[in-house]
Amino acid sequence: MLADRAPELRAHHGINFRITGIASRRLGWIADPAGLDVAANSGRGPALSEVEGTPAREMPAPDPKPSPSQTVAHNVRAWLAAAQPDVLFEATSLNVETGEPAVDHIRAALDHGAHAITANKGPIVHAYRELRDLAAARGKRFFFESTVMDGVPIFSLFTQLPVIHLQGFHGILNSTTNVILGEMEQGLSFDEALKKAQSLGVAETDATHDIDGWDAAVKTAALITVLMDTPIRLEEIAREGIRDLTPQAVRNARRDGWPFKLVCRAKRTGEKVVASVAPEKVLVSTQMGGISRTSSYICFNTDVFPALAIAEQDPGLYATAYGLLADFVRAVAL
Repeated sequence: MLADRAPELRAHHGINFRITGIASRRLGWIADPAGLDVAANSGRGPALSEVEGTPAREMPAPDPKPSPSQTVAHNVRAWLAAAQPDVLFEATSLNVETGEPAVDHIRAALDHGAHAITANKGPIVHAYRELRDLAAARGKRFFFESTVMDGVPIFSLFTQLPVIHLQGFHGILNSTTNVILGEMEQGLSFDEALKKAQSLGVAETDATHDIDGWDAAVKTAALITVLMDTPIRLEEIAREGIRDLTPQAVRNARRDGWPFKLVCRAKRTGEKVVASVAPEKVLVSTQMGGISRTSSYICFNTDVFPALAIAEQDPGLYATAYGLLADFVRAVAL
């Protein structure tokens, strides 16, 4: 997407860029402040699935050997020192328990003096205020639009709604469970529906975070923490996944016009926010009841707008990338 939008970035926002560092399980930590050949590097090394179990902190060095101008580092801070970036894009996998190593990556980037942009929900739940304050102290931006509903402007929306009071929200934020429930409505068993979702590339090989409601709970916590300015621990969110729903119950609910959805809810009560993630029967003729497949939906309840709803219809792979790109423009051009 960076390459596709380069002419527009240059013409409309005055942004020129080069990639000076790439870090992945496949490539290791490689850097060249003069600029890396992304196309050449993307085809090097073993397939990602071959090293999928390698911890992010122990990424192997790239193979074959880098060009003479490239540096191979062995940790994030050495890599940042070698790459000398103005902006870091952080896109490691979610760690529900601690948010690492993403928290450390973002902290290191801000300490280095780079803007930090992430698609990882963990740092928002586990270290939002610390990272927000560190970014402010360093005069840098810390953005995370792609963490909830891909690239839809959820967090940035509220920067355009000053002095509004968010009282709560509800929605469907996990597409994997949407697909599984939809397949069960068509007659598949839970296991068969999960395999179908995996074959479509919607579900991970280990879909526990989706099935048991962790992914939805983390997104709920991120929205509460940032938009309602109320830190909340994951254990404070009542959480129930879809694992115990039977195919018969799912089909009956659809037949009756009240299909099951995995629904996220949050409501301000005094100084606290009460939140939950659980399967609910939702009237099919409502906006939320019509959400299916990989679509998402959220409805905000504010003191000015009683119900402000946003729906995302079957996003593609570029949607998450767009959220990162939009944050990039906001960080360096605005």
